[in-house]
Amino acid sequence: MTSNINFHLLLENLIFFLIATSFLVVVGWAWRHAKPFNLPEPLPGWFKIWFGTVQVLGVLLPLPIMVLSGIRGYTSALIVLSWYFVMLALQILSEIITLRQFQNVVWVMVPYLYLPYRFWQLYEGLTILGSASELLWIRYLLVLEIVLWTGNYALDLSQLPRLFRWEVREAGEMER
Repeated sequence: MTSNINFHLLLENLIFFLIATSFLVVVGWAWRHAKPFNLPEPLPGWFKIWFGTVQVLGVLLPLPIMVLSGIRGYTSALIVLSWYFVMLALQILSEIITLRQFQNVVWVMVPYLYLPYRFWQLYEGLTILGSASELLWIRYLLVLEIVLWTGNYALDLSQLPRLFRWEVREAGEMER
């Protein structure tokens, strides 16, 4: 049964990765003549707190739980968390390539593709784990991850004006 789950997740993740990468390549090609994209500097003060929180709760917390799942023989939890990390690594790789290698505005689109898929991945993980009481703590982790990445997505959306350097008018200027 776990080999079926693993094969299913392999196909699902591979299909998503191919579609997302194809989309990024096509959009990157369409915007190839755009001015190179750089992150707006300086980064806001809250950025370090937010980035640290995402690293701790999104990487450092699930990693030992994944290892512990493997040690304890919770194969389904190990599979779910392994694919979570594979797709997280592919997202980071896509971000690095689009921002640093190509300096392309397509970088902004990477999380908007990967994060909704991550929500699906985590939700699907909850269904794969089922209601086994010994996996309840891992189910809580997956719920925490859904909340974390949903908050991250909302924060990403709120930063679009800053990333695209949209002009902001003062309240007095709008009344004139």
